[in-house]
Amino acid sequence: MAARSVLRSVWTSFAGLKLGGTATSASTLQRINVEGQIVDIPPGPQPPNPSAKCPIYRWNLQHKYNYTDVLLLSQFIRSDGGMLPRRITGLCPEEHRKIAICVQMAHRAGLLPDHKPKLPEGHVPKTPKPQLNRYLTRWSITSVKPIYKTGLKWCKKRMSVGHPALKNNVRYSVKSLYMKH
Repeated sequence: MAARSVLRSVWTSFAGLKLGGTATSASTLQRINVEGQIVDIPPGPQPPNPSAKCPIYRWNLQHKYNYTDVLLLSQFIRSDGGMLPRRITGLCPEEHRKIAICVQMAHRAGLLPDHKPKLPEGHVPKTPKPQLNRYLTRWSITSVKPIYKTGLKWCKKRMSVGHPALKNNVRYSVKSLYMKH
């Protein structure tokens, strides 16, 4: 029964794919054995740049992700929220650094609630003071003091948000990304 539901989910996920030709040859289909029956499953989509070593470059995702892309980021983190090493993920150093920055920002934004380290048994955490939400900054929340200055909008000191390494990522318009808010 469980294998049938797995087969149904695999079949529906591949149902939307378009195969290259009208005739499918036996070499392109993958054969699996489900409850004593051999079932043909079409192959998954191929990356646009299969010769690249880094998975981000293989799927042409450079400069197209930010800290809100939780599905992409969750592929590169452990169950406790830490980053997987480069030797396991296969990322190049530049993209590994960018992914690490995005993971930190997503943790601070609360977008990865399931990826928290387990506390020791019997540990009761202290209730922290409510702080100003500074998840877009490149500094830790504890080191940044809230801005208490009041005054006119143009008199306030601009604070940089995001991270300089991510300045080329995700441009929604022709205008360049404004890193000071």
